Amino acid sequence: MSKKSPDLHGNAPDNSTVALLLMDVINDLEFKGGEELAQYALPAAKKIATLKQRAKLAGIPAIYVNDNFGKWQSDFKKLVAHVIDDQTRGGPIGELLRPQPDDYFVLKPKHSGFFSTSLDLLLRHLGSETLILAGWAGDICIVFTASDAHMREYDLVIPGDCVASQDLKENGRVLAYLHRVVEADISSSSELNLADLKRDRSKTDSRPARHIERDAAAARPS
Repeated sequence: MSKKSPDLHGNAPDNSTVALLLMDVINDLEFKGGEELAQYALPAAKKIATLKQRAKLAGIPAIYVNDNFGKWQSDFKKLVAHVIDDQTRGGPIGELLRPQPDDYFVLKPKHSGFFSTSLDLLLRHLGSETLILAGWAGDICIVFTASDAHMREYDLVIPGDCVASQDLKENGRVLAYLHRVVEADISSSSELNLADLKRDRSKTDSRPARHIERDAAAARPS
């Protein structure tokens, strides 16, 4: 019998206590309210692009967590091609944040990146304990994903300048809510010291124990 593969896909995997989640950044924005969202998403995308470059230098993997827009026969490559090649409203953002071969991706059917997806499995495989969330919309997919991440005991960093919603004031209210309720760090991306963030989390090495306790509790009979 062949030995169990040490990774998910046959290549040497990333291993990082911190992961960067890019929420719905590959998006054509061709929907009601898309024009309003685009005016805030484009400046945020420029900040995200810089953050992603810094994350890569720090050894932090990027995971594109993207809606499948109800197209169950689609895939991520087709989605990227549509957004960029079909001259959609979200095309300039797609160009800025075009995925690279060493990036990961997860397609989601609903608002949360965790609902009916392999995201938690991937994060456990990577050994990630802290999640940096960036993307849109702040008042929908970011807040749902952050809530689910908090319940799974991930630590959260949500840079305020890397999140956009259709309404600027509502975006600010959501960030304040996430800071208060799920204890997210909402500092701007330029204030984040990614090397220190990764180093601090690697010292604790507590996430495996958390998952053992959680899984053991779920297995107990009620």
